[in-house]
Amino acid sequence: MSSVPSCPVCTLENTYPDGDNYICADCGFEWPQTAAAEENNDERIVKDSNGNVLADGDAVVLIKDLKVKGSSTTLKQGTKIKSIRIVGGDHEVDCKMDGGSFMLKACYLKKV
Repeated sequence: MSSVPSCPVCTLENTYPDGDNYICADCGFEWPQTAAAEENNDERIVKDSNGNVLADGDAVVLIKDLKVKGSSTTLKQGTKIKSIRIVGGDHEVDCKMDGGSFMLKACYLKKV
């Protein structure tokens, strides 16, 4: 099997490397080789407010009061959250607390 990825536009496998890019011979689309290498990496690196890498099952603490959108609830600073889960999207952390299930941005968390 070839190490050259298929074209992200037309999904055909008639691609070849050319310098720092991959080129599709069928549709003519060009994309950088470094972007293709990052797409092959299934592991997403998520860091907390101090730069520590977060993983599934970690415990974290809120570093700021957060208002819950569409509710009068506020998540208080210093609240400990156990057993987080890393997910895709702009809210990287999924967690369950007493008030319910929340999706949070990692920039408001600190690893315990």
